[in-house]
Amino acid sequence: MDAIEVTILSIILMIALGYFLKRIDFLSEKDIEPFNKIVMYILMPCMIFHAIYTADLSLIPKLGILPFIILASSIVTGIVSYFILKQFDLDDITLWSVLVTVMIANTAFMGYPVNLGIYGQAGFLRAIFCDMATLCIFLLLSFVLILKFGGTFKSAVRKIALFPPLWAVVLGLCFNWLAIPIGPVIDNAVNYLGQGAIPLIMIALGLSIDFSAISRSKSMIVFTSIMKLAFFPLIAFVIASQIGLVDLQFKVSVIEAAMPSGMMSLLLSITYKLDYELTSDCILINTVISLITLPIIIILI
Repeated sequence: MDAIEVTILSIILMIALGYFLKRIDFLSEKDIEPFNKIVMYILMPCMIFHAIYTADLSLIPKLGILPFIILASSIVTGIVSYFILKQFDLDDITLWSVLVTVMIANTAFMGYPVNLGIYGQAGFLRAIFCDMATLCIFLLLSFVLILKFGGTFKSAVRKIALFPPLWAVVLGLCFNWLAIPIGPVIDNAVNYLGQGAIPLIMIALGLSIDFSAISRSKSMIVFTSIMKLAFFPLIAFVIASQIGLVDLQFKVSVIEAAMPSGMMSLLLSITYKLDYELTSDCILINTVISLITLPIIIILI
């Protein structure tokens, strides 16, 4: 079993655990919101801070183009998806519940181990740089959703300015550049907390699964799978080719773009009161489909 299969099957197992815990009434959908708060305000900031704090920032001049490729691919995919979805005459909540899934890729939890398993530490480092774009997309979508669903420009700026993941980026960069030691105890504590982010998001995803809703969401699931697993990496392939990326730079950027929908899209859906059941359905199905599409794309490049 290769790195791709292990990673995707691990994700499915954790999602299944959440669903099982709901079925036996150990947890319920009411637990999704507190889980989301723990992830958003504690675990995710720790994960982001530790990844940036331990990254080799001296390679920024060389690897700084990688976040641009993911960011540009996401924006192009989002714009094209927006105009296509507008033809379906969807309400705003449904439309944005779908858009967040096509614009956010699972560049960290799936991207890290896949690139590490295939290309070693060099691939892992490049995956970290690609993941910086995912955080930017997350912050951009947060800003848009605040404005879209009951917020002013001033309140949106204030909420983003106080957003814990953003401060995790700022502090991670500052502590790294200034070589500020945090000590082994704090380093371990932050690392352990960060490692808890993805499992808790996965369990929350499992809690939100409603198989009857999957049949009702069939058309949107098909749409998001095509846009995220085919169109998104195609745009990244075109951009990377046009700007002349080669070797690992090229391969990792396209592979990261080919990752299924990221779990942070579910956080957005829950936080801003979108249709999180639709979002979770789309994430679940295109994660399973990526078990087929990812190996194909890796072989092709």
